[in-house]
Amino acid sequence: MRTQMFRREDSDRRWFVVDAREAVLGRLATKVAVTLRGKNSPQFTPHDDVGDFVIVINASKVATTGTKSEYKYYHRHSGYHGGGKQVPYSEMMERHPERIVSMAVKGMLPKNRLGRRLLKKLRVYAGSDHPHKAQRPEPLSV
Repeated sequence: MRTQMFRREDSDRRWFVVDAREAVLGRLATKVAVTLRGKNSPQFTPHDDVGDFVIVINASKVATTGTKSEYKYYHRHSGYHGGGKQVPYSEMMERHPERIVSMAVKGMLPKNRLGRRLLKKLRVYAGSDHPHKAQRPEPLSV
């Protein structure tokens, strides 16, 4: 008996919508990353993109546990000497709440071109409205 390997063409892509209201950031990110990767389906293939699309709404209302909202920082670097910047969680939540969720999910995906392709299937919105009504997304519980 041979092991079946599925390809992108063999998988049927579905759309899911996740409400991030009062959801804990890490638990939300793991559920989204598993769905994007396709690990929740029997056609999972580790070397190919067989996952589903995910829409995250209400990213501005995501919750954190403990004192992360006071002490967590996001780091980035421009590439120049002394070009490191730190942005506190509270400031990032005010300016770009959708980046918090997408960065948490990005950290849980593979660090290669497969991970970059998977991240393109994630759509994050700060409010409750999204322009993907035509795809008829199914709700995904967190």
